[in-house]
Amino acid sequence: MDVRRADERYRGGDPAAGIESLHAFSFGPHYDPDNLRFGPLIACNEERLAPGAGFDEHLHSHTEIVTWVIEGELTHRDSAGNESRVRAGDVQRLSAGGGVRHVERNDGLTPLTFVQMWLAPLKPGGDPVYETVHGIADSTPYAVPEAGAMLHVRRLTASERTAIPDAPFVYVHVVRGEIRLDGLELETGDAARIPDAKDLEAIAGSPAELLIWEMTQA
Repeated sequence: MDVRRADERYRGGDPAAGIESLHAFSFGPHYDPDNLRFGPLIACNEERLAPGAGFDEHLHSHTEIVTWVIEGELTHRDSAGNESRVRAGDVQRLSAGGGVRHVERNDGLTPLTFVQMWLAPLKPGGDPVYETVHGIADSTPYAVPEAGAMLHVRRLTASERTAIPDAPFVYVHVVRGEIRLDGLELETGDAARIPDAKDLEAIAGSPAELLIWEMTQA
């Protein structure tokens, strides 16, 4: 198990424009050939946008983009005609297909924090697909079959336990709180990359929220 701490992430964004970014994988100018991906997961970015800040229209292709809002409200618009507002507890997915342009902004009056995760699809190309699932429950995994992956959201009370899926690749991101995983302590912003995960569980040391990727393909 490879544990990466919150303070080890690459810092990016544009603080002067109200954008702070924390990258778990090699990203943009932070090129690290030893940290390009884990299974199909190629990015896990925590983005913090001040009110009125955002990312202007930009292009994505051949990528499955899954977003989890922690606090605030995310405004999304794309070149396929989709427009929505994504709130805490919602899962948003943009399957970029052969290419799509989108805008992401904080049009609200309070700070916005979200985690955005990119996965490489099993097959490139195709038409863009967009969807938002509002208020996803802990017991309902969110499937991304295009990348051979499943996202599990776990919200735990202090001392509560939860099983980690058995899978060739498992990625655990601590959104908030503290957990113990296979004898190691993880705190807010920490992540664990687990190859060939089997018979593992996480125990919350405080109220915690986890994003867990169960992935079958490299």
